[in-house]
Formats: sequence, C-alpha cells, structure tokens
Amino acid sequence: MSAAVYETLPARVVFGAGSVARLAEETNHVGLRRILVLSTPTQHDLARRATAILGDRAVGVYERARMHVPLATVIDAVEVATELGADGCVAAGGGSTIGLAKALSLRAGLPYVALPTTYAGSEMTPVWGITEDSRKRTGRDRSVLPRAVIYDPELTATVPAAVAATSGLNAIAHAVEALYAPDSSPPVAAMAERGIRDLAEALPVLRTGASDGAARATALEGAWLCGACLGATTMGLHHKLCHVLGGMLDLPHAETHAVMLPHVAAFNLPAAPHAAAAVARALDAPVAVAALHKLVTELGAPTSLAELGVSRAQLRAIAEETLTAPYANPRPADLRDLTDLLEAAWSGTPA
Repeated sequence: MSAAVYETLPARVVFGAGSVARLAEETNHVGLRRILVLSTPTQHDLARRATAILGDRAVGVYERARMHVPLATVIDAVEVATELGADGCVAAGGGSTIGLAKALSLRAGLPYVALPTTYAGSEMTPVWGITEDSRKRTGRDRSVLPRAVIYDPELTATVPAAVAATSGLNAIAHAVEALYAPDSSPPVAAMAERGIRDLAEALPVLRTGASDGAARATALEGAWLCGACLGATTMGLHHKLCHVLGGMLDLPHAETHAVMLPHVAAFNLPAAPHAAAAVARALDAPVAVAALHKLVTELGAPTSLAELGVSRAQLRAIAEETLTAPYANPRPADLRDLTDLLEAAWSGTPA
C-alpha cells in the first residue's frame, strides 16, 4: 500500500468478564442521569438487570427494538424517551437494539452506552440504518457512535449457538469488506485479519453449544476488531446487497450476511488480491473463498437465499435496486453480474 489515510474514531471500551457491573459507573462517566434502557422482547431479563444496576438513573425500559430499525419503531421510541425525560440510553442486546440506539442518537440527540450480546460488531461503527416503505436508508454519522461499549463475555453465555454463528459471520463480512475498501489502511488491515482469525477460531467452539468463556471472549474480541475496521472504512457491494435484501424483504440480518459472504467474496476478491491473501492467512487456508464457504457450512448457517424465503422471481428487482445507489467496490457490477451473483446465492451453489 503506497498511500493511506487513517482516522481513529472516538471510542471507550470496557472489556472483561463481569464488566456489566460497571454499567452505572460508565453511564456516570459519560454524564447520563436519566436513562432509558433499550432491548428486544427476548432480552427482557438483561434489560431488567441493567435497570437494577442503574438504580434511580433508569427512568424506563423500551423493549420493542426490531430488526432493520423500522421508522415507526424509532418514532415510538423517541416519544417514549421524551415523555420520560430521558437524557440518554443503554442499548442492551444485539444489532437490532444497537441500531435503535443509533437512530435515537441521530434523530433525538440521545447518547448511549452499548451492552452487546452478539458478535456482529455494529456498536463499533458510525453506520446507521432506518427502514421505511421497504427501503433501508443508511448513512454514516459520528453522532451515532456509543459513548462507551461494555463487552462482557458473560452476557453472551445464553446466546443460541445459531445466533452466535451468524452474528459472527456478519462481523467477518465487515472485515472482508474493510480489506478491499478504497480507504483501507495498514491499521485497518491488521484489525481485519486478526478479527477474522479470532472469530474463525471461536465460532466453531461456540457452535457446539459449549460453555466456553475463553471462546466467548475471543469471539467478542473479534467482533470488536471487525466492527472497528468497518467503522473506519467505506462499505462495498456486500453491505449494499444485504441492506437491499433486508429493507425490501425484511430478511434476518445476520443470516443474510452469512449467505452472501462467500458469494460476494467470490466476485470481489479476484480484483483485490491483497485482501484475498489476508483472508486466506486469517483462515489458515490456501484459497480464501473456499475457506469462507467451508466456514459458513461448518457453522450450520444458512447457505442460500431460498432458505431465507426469497423467491427466484424477486432476484431481478433486488439487483435493480442495488444499482440505484451503488457503494464503492473493487470491481464494477452491472445488472447481469448482480443477477448471476444472486442466482448463485439463491440456489446455494458453492462460491
């Protein structure tokens, strides 16, 4: 790499088993006094635990976070936060909850502290997304970064093995795109390669359902690194396709990333040999794309869009929507390219 620009993002990270106990201390450190705890319905217990730790600082719990951050949910959450006089939030959960916290930061100026429970790494990026009328709008804004992230491996102990696998593959997709992003840099490349390696090491252990604290910690470290390197770079074709699929069809976010990962890699990595070499090293394999496909398969993640309920008749519309506002990519893609790529992903043909 002959030239690069690398700008660090503001971040405060607390890492370690049992670090959730520092939640009140961390919210105090960033100046939050009236806190709305955000979660999905399935994270009810964690939301209540966070409320107990916060004590009088907690003014309420909003448990209606949803995948892809529907605009209606954002409006509802803003109204609740306003009625309660909240001056900030705690996002207790995975990507859906953290996505809602980002939207509240963007639209209502509410800062937040993140308590991640999956391995997607979204909390480390300034990327936001809001879905309206079956279209997911995304953008980058530093205001949506959390004021602090508390990574506690113990909080991931109850995450289902399938969720651990797909959220981790989502994070690996962040790192792969960061490796061939036009604004990548040596620090980003180092974080991406290490993040992929950490997740590839830990996810097969977690897939067995083993209660392995060391593997959970390694996976969280990988998620942190993969999210951070995406946060510092431009998204490409992989993320554009996943945003279109999620917005148009309301597909499960992490599972969509898992399906698309080896197929977009097969399209892009030949045009980015340095990225292909880094992925191959991280996966300790001779060929990056084959190793990614093998990892997805061995983790038991979905391998086709058909498994997620996509019909073949929808593929052309997805390709056309992807081309309306394309992201930066190492290889140009036209309608035929995208249709062929989506056909392979729909059928599950090995990349």
